[in-house]
Amino acid sequence: MIISQKVMRNVSLTAHPVGCKKYVDSHIEYLESKIKECDTSLFPKRVLVIGGSTGFGLSSRIVPSILAGSSTISVSFEREPTEKKTATPGYYMTKSFEKEAKKRKIYAKSIFGDAFSKEIKKDVADVIAQDLGQVDLIVYSLASPMRLDPESGVMYRSVIKPIGDDYTSFSLDTTSGVIVSETLTAAEDEQVAETVKVMGGEDWKLWIEYLMSRNVIANNAITVAYSYIGPEVTYPMYREGTIGKAKEHLEKTALTLTNILSPIGGMSFVSVNKALVTRASSVIPVVPLYISLLYDVMKEKGIHEECIGQMYRLFTDRLYTGKEISVDSSNRIRIDDWEMRDDVQKEVDRRWRLQVLGEMIKEGDLVGFQKEYQYIHGFGYDGVNYDKDIDPRKIQ
Repeated sequence: MIISQKVMRNVSLTAHPVGCKKYVDSHIEYLESKIKECDTSLFPKRVLVIGGSTGFGLSSRIVPSILAGSSTISVSFEREPTEKKTATPGYYMTKSFEKEAKKRKIYAKSIFGDAFSKEIKKDVADVIAQDLGQVDLIVYSLASPMRLDPESGVMYRSVIKPIGDDYTSFSLDTTSGVIVSETLTAAEDEQVAETVKVMGGEDWKLWIEYLMSRNVIANNAITVAYSYIGPEVTYPMYREGTIGKAKEHLEKTALTLTNILSPIGGMSFVSVNKALVTRASSVIPVVPLYISLLYDVMKEKGIHEECIGQMYRLFTDRLYTGKEISVDSSNRIRIDDWEMRDDVQKEVDRRWRLQVLGEMIKEGDLVGFQKEYQYIHGFGYDGVNYDKDIDPRKIQ
């Protein structure tokens, strides 16, 4: 079949297997250019990534694997391909990475299924016990719109809404580049609670407790989950909205997990990461406009990072330096430090005030946003013949 990108409401419905391999290859090439610059002697040798198929999770898997030859296990929920329908990008990227790891004789195992379920937790612990014995790092990087509670059987759904009052702000039509207005209605209390159930720290805690009970977490292990804070312009629908409440719960959970891990000398952290084009961030109102402006500013200043660059810096400059891990007053690792620099934010604010409803975005990196959105689904790459008839079931 001819695979073209089909997008509905900022959600890509298709993925290209050849392009997804290109995406993985670009990550590996970036890291191979860094090998001589970093000391990986302290890197974890056995890594579990919960949500390791795309975005920060995928990068968290590739960094220790390529730089230190670490064994990795990934858990993710993916749609597999059929003769006439493509898989999710995470499926193709996972399979492509496995092939690259095999070439390098590096252990890489992937488990597809519902990470919220008891069954998958058991399957993962079984694999760890059989193949690796224990793990030294557990990355929690799930981004899901819903969660089936394994105890009650209740399905919870997350929403992206402000709390208290409706919120109206500029956003960006990422297809046309035109500035639009978006209004989000305030969340009901039940919606806030459901979003916390899906995107908060409850499942992260269940994972750590279960893996501890199975004795598959090594002494002095680290677990880290990912969060975002961002600038004040996004607060009403992010940090002060339903997602923000979930992230607050996630951050509080980190403190609880450090106590749970203390008998084996383990530690738990939340890393606050930079705003990036991901499958999750692309559907959050207001954020695409902010990202487009931010990208242009950070590229001009020579400090722009993509997911792989962020995770490279997290591992080499924060988690595995041999020194005490630096955190802020709320016990968070701040790898968003370049994004939140005063000079960066002041310039983004200036550009935000230039935007006019119904007109094209001004002084923003629309092309960069569009290209990165294409890349994370396997489209837009030079050297890929997108007019070629291919079998979507064939892994590149």
